[in-house]
Amino acid sequence: MGRKRGRDIDGWLILDKPLGPTSTDMVNKLRWAFDAKKAGHGGTLDPLASGVLPIAFGKATRTIPYIMDATKRYRFTLTFGESRTTDDLEGEVLATSPNRPTDDQIRAVLPALTGNVMQVPPVFSALRVGGERAYDMARAGRPPELLPRPARIDSITLVERPNADTAVFDVQSGKGVYMRSLARDIALACGTVGHISVLRRTKCGPFDLSHALTIDQISLDKSTQTVDNADALPAPLLDAATALVDIPALAVTDAEGRMLVWGQSIDPADLVHPLPASSQGEDHLWRAMIGEHVLGLCHVCHGRLRAARMLENHEFFGEHDVDYRRTPHGTDF
Repeated sequence: MGRKRGRDIDGWLILDKPLGPTSTDMVNKLRWAFDAKKAGHGGTLDPLASGVLPIAFGKATRTIPYIMDATKRYRFTLTFGESRTTDDLEGEVLATSPNRPTDDQIRAVLPALTGNVMQVPPVFSALRVGGERAYDMARAGRPPELLPRPARIDSITLVERPNADTAVFDVQSGKGVYMRSLARDIALACGTVGHISVLRRTKCGPFDLSHALTIDQISLDKSTQTVDNADALPAPLLDAATALVDIPALAVTDAEGRMLVWGQSIDPADLVHPLPASSQGEDHLWRAMIGEHVLGLCHVCHGRLRAARMLENHEFFGEHDVDYRRTPHGTDF
């Protein structure tokens, strides 16, 4: 087999995704531009959505699950009076209503849609039903009946009313919340129908629009490369560990760090910098750090501190590192 195409590049590029292309389209485009071996994204945006799309290269792809689970912020425009097959501007009109709620009526329904709620996803979604994508079934004229799913919506704020037909909202939510479903449900709760006409993600985990580059700010034209700048990246990348900044830090020694990287466990009582007693539950993640450098994530499992997902491997400590898999000190008990 030939060498896998691309070069080893590690880090995050935060794209201000434009309207039109899919999230996968943008990953493929930027993977080609960076000539990267490995790339992925931290949370899908619909073609008709814009805003913060974190794109991971190399080691950063190991932290994608933590971005997928992170808190997100959106701003969307709800247009009243028409429900649509896709719950956004792209779909065909299903039903109409002359009812237009007042600001007070809108604000009155928001508390019931906030918190831990059950939400029916849009029929045009990537969910699998019997091995098929829901949107494929819907496009084939066989729209599936999707069951309500748990969703966490932290806050919904009515920002403005440009006119009687539209309302603009800011939303903060957890993983897997569909803004198209939320817009649909707000309209229904107000005694009318509606759909999203504008959707923009403004924050995804630690990344917001201040970190984001537009596609025009990224050098995609490889014909401008010369011998002197052949290795230059089309745009600067954020460190792979940037995705983990919201996770509490745990300072470890070189020896402790080596053990975690080698897959060995540590008695929390033996740590030089002990864990707080109130934070040793198995649902707590820690960002293991040597100085200012992040090794990866660890957690307490069955009473011992273990690696959850490492960014570094044994090469970080040098070729002559002690093999902790073979020493008594690194033995699991």
